[in-house]
Amino acid sequence: MLPKINRLTKKKDFDKVFTGGKGVKQDFLLVKAVKNNLPSSRFGFVVSKKVSPKAVVRNRVKRRLRDAVAGLLGELNGSFDVIVISLAGIEKREFLEIQKTVSDSFRKMGII
Repeated sequence: MLPKINRLTKKKDFDKVFTGGKGVKQDFLLVKAVKNNLPSSRFGFVVSKKVSPKAVVRNRVKRRLRDAVAGLLGELNGSFDVIVISLAGIEKREFLEIQKTVSDSFRKMGII
């Protein structure tokens, strides 16, 4: 679980990342990030009903994404506001594949 200090929760913060952030798209993941002036990075997750109409599946995807990001907290370069958007097909992937894709996306963005 991500610590509270590393969570992106407010709508205005999400909007700031969506409008001003740079993005990287990989197989089943889209990562948008923007630099922030805070002491730590914050992360938000978006899993739409296009992934699955069942809330149980969407919540499982969010838990897996949170766990993958939590494992990378020690490797961050600077502080960013990051939104991880899942695309259809992620619900069928293994956790290790999700974890590798998240870390590859973060490397491309310069976050780690």
